[in-house]
Amino acid sequence: MADRPSLEVVTEALSKAGERKFSETVELSVNLKDLDLTVPKNRIEDEIALPNGRGRSVKVAVFGSPELCQKIKSVADVVVATNELDEFAKDKKSAKKAVNQIDFFLAEAPLMPTIGKRLGVVLGPRGKMPRPVAPGSDPTNLVNALKRSIRIRSKGNRTFHAAVGTRGMKPEQIAQNIDAVLTRIVGKLERGRTNIESVYVKTTMGPAVRLW
Repeated sequence: MADRPSLEVVTEALSKAGERKFSETVELSVNLKDLDLTVPKNRIEDEIALPNGRGRSVKVAVFGSPELCQKIKSVADVVVATNELDEFAKDKKSAKKAVNQIDFFLAEAPLMPTIGKRLGVVLGPRGKMPRPVAPGSDPTNLVNALKRSIRIRSKGNRTFHAAVGTRGMKPEQIAQNIDAVLTRIVGKLERGRTNIESVYVKTTMGPAVRLW
């Protein structure tokens, strides 16, 4: 099947989706082929900054020293200082609820072993282990980049999904996001484009439209 322009496919997917009382997510469905997904290096796991953002609020939390938390509190959505980490981790039920509401986590590098020990069982299965940042650094730019990013994880599955926007965005913006995501995915695969069997675009509750 010949490729179609991303904008053409996005426009069709949006036109075929019925009106909803909420802002639907627009997502890619990517189907891989000719890969042994039991081998970790063949799995896709990445964070991708979208050119036009997610179309919705993205929350970022930071674990760090009181000094770092003071520096970043106006940019990050949640800050957890070193002296607050034990309290945060103590109640696993509350910690799970908080983690589910946060999209990305950062942590000063020296805290990573402690976070792994205290919160690894909560963060790990959700693919939300923090990205380490250097002690004393200013991660403002990184936080801002994450606020327009998505995380993709194929794990051991041949098919995986990636959110590329919402119906409230312009079709051109969604199409640009799609092209950026696919370029990144192709670059991660052993044989590039030939490891992708098909790609579809759809809204949360709408029909899928084939792109590749």
